[in-house]
Amino acid sequence: QVQLVESGGGLVQAGGSLRLSCAASGRTFTLYVMGWFRQAPGKNREFVAFITWSGGGSTYYSDSVKGRFTISRDNAKNTMYLQMNSLKPDDTAVYYCAGSSLVGYGGNYYLEDKYRYWGQGTQVTVSS
Repeated sequence: QVQLVESGGGLVQAGGSLRLSCAASGRTFTLYVMGWFRQAPGKNREFVAFITWSGGGSTYYSDSVKGRFTISRDNAKNTMYLQMNSLKPDDTAVYYCAGSSLVGYGGNYYLEDKYRYWGQGTQVTVSS
């Protein structure tokens, strides 16, 4: 089993930046991909970004955050990060860390059902 805990959320003005962290524990050696999802009030959970946990660290971003957010990893610390720049009020949401042990699904890791492990979420609020 894998446990994931997000941190780093908070309140920031539009145009500002935040860095989210996701600390993984347990059987982290089973992870292949880690990703970020978010859920805004009244909306469905949506994909943000993912990175391969092992190997070369391939990344993929949703169009809504591409060019503004950067996903990264530190395998030695069992931690994944999401650097969020140029934040907009529309970025306001609960952000969730997710982990997948599935191998070989390529770009399909933007789908929620590819992830078995989920964190509790951290609130990000962007004021205008």
